[in-house]
Amino acid sequence: MKKLHAFASIISILCIAVFLISTIIVDLFCSHETIARLKSLIVLPGLIILIPAMAITGATGFKISRGRKGKIIDKKKKRMPFIALIGVLIMIPSAILLDMWASTGQFGVKFLLVQLIEIICGSFNLFLMSMSMRDGFVLTGKLKINR
Repeated sequence: MKKLHAFASIISILCIAVFLISTIIVDLFCSHETIARLKSLIVLPGLIILIPAMAITGATGFKISRGRKGKIIDKKKKRMPFIALIGVLIMIPSAILLDMWASTGQFGVKFLLVQLIEIICGSFNLFLMSMSMRDGFVLTGKLKINR
């Protein structure tokens, strides 16, 4: 269970990091055709990889933490609803909208605004997920933090 949790967590973080970095690079340096292709790839196969990885991360995390107490567990449990809500309410709809608009050549102000929101929220989710991963390393003894 712990190995599945770790694997799914890594896949989730890598997906979001790749989506963010590639989005920024492609938006700054590439053509509209390349942007449209990237937006399409983020939706398919990207979301098909990310969504199950996130669900597995959450489910295994709750199962592993069942019956455990402590500040670190509490922090991880408090972060998860924010990560999930941002993903479900902002990130997934944004990815789908941006893909639809890009596929029809709509790169105007609304595209840029949604893109900016997606980058900000994705960065925040990546930060929260990284904090949870760090706390997981502390819990497993793979990382020592002097506080």
